[in-house]
Amino acid sequence: MTTRAYTIDGRAPALAHYPHARRVGDLIFVSGVSSRRPDNTHVGVRIDDDGTIHRDVAAQTRAVIENIGRILQEAGAGLEDLVDITTFLIDMDDFAGYNAVYNEFFNAETGPTRTTVAVHQLPHPNLAIEMKAVAYLPLPTGDR
Repeated sequence: MTTRAYTIDGRAPALAHYPHARRVGDLIFVSGVSSRRPDNTHVGVRIDDDGTIHRDVAAQTRAVIENIGRILQEAGAGLEDLVDITTFLIDMDDFAGYNAVYNEFFNAETGPTRTTVAVHQLPHPNLAIEMKAVAYLPLPTGDR
């Protein structure tokens, strides 16, 4: 079976030794993706002078989905090839804002299945959301 790891230059690096995505046969598994930029700042975050963190879940959701799209592009796929997404939110009060942006990218007829779970925290205090995904893109017959 064909397997390949994708570590994408110009993207925020993984926080440990794992790839941004891994193709296994016809499936592409995308590691957890956040709104982190390559310079380790985060989209959708404002920090007040007193240190109070304000997270914009809509801006972060958009950045996460766009980041997933860029990772899939490196593997020759796109958002239209997604078959499953798992979303991690630190606050279910953010569900409506996340859902509104999600619905700009996907619909029930052609979009992926989805699971959304609340988590206590994510790897950085600036993060409100993280997603992992699976895409289906058949390999060319000669590459099997």
